[in-house]
Amino acid sequence: MTIEAVASPNFDDRDQTVDMLVLHYTGMETGQAALERMCDPQAKVSAHYMVWENGDAVQLVGEDKRAWHAGVSLWQGDDDLNARSIGVEIVNGGHDWRQDDGTLPPYPPGQIEVVAELCQGVLDRWSIPATRIVGHSDIAPTRKDDPGEHFPWQHLAEAGIGLWPQNIEDGLFDFELGLADIGYDVRVPGAAVKAFQRRFRPHNVCGKADSETVMLIEAVRRLYAGASS
Repeated sequence: MTIEAVASPNFDDRDQTVDMLVLHYTGMETGQAALERMCDPQAKVSAHYMVWENGDAVQLVGEDKRAWHAGVSLWQGDDDLNARSIGVEIVNGGHDWRQDDGTLPPYPPGQIEVVAELCQGVLDRWSIPATRIVGHSDIAPTRKDDPGEHFPWQHLAEAGIGLWPQNIEDGLFDFELGLADIGYDVRVPGAAVKAFQRRFRPHNVCGKADSETVMLIEAVRRLYAGASS
């Protein structure tokens, strides 16, 4: 994998140690538009990396610096997540730039393979728990939808990047407590449920804590608790 350097002016110094990895989609009409925005000092947004549809990768900010990608966000009780995370933007129009038939634009396999390789390199360089590999919608559920329900989280988990539940058991569980234990901000429960579904039940993102969702929440809670012990 070759990474092109394209410097963004939108960064500052860290005051925390890196312990998170945040994945985004660009959510713009083209990757070039997204790249130009992240290099515009007036926009005040950036990421450490961007991966084009064809798998080409760009580094905009050094990993030792604080890129401006997460915004107002919360995970596992931590805020100011820019200070402690690596941000990766993946070129994809997402919910605002759908295909002609209304479906979300797919992530090409070659692009995802480079994303996986890039993420693995980040994990090799930093001590990032699997429970702190997240999407933008996980950490900002009332504001963000990316990288979307069409992002192949299970594929990444199978490559050793993040976690995916395997054993789902029937039962009654406190879904808000479960979401909070995983790391979600549950001050707006419906938004947290919808963000969880984008990540772990992408075939039905309804925002309702139905029985399947509640069982999945409990399965992920147990999975995350086991990974943290």
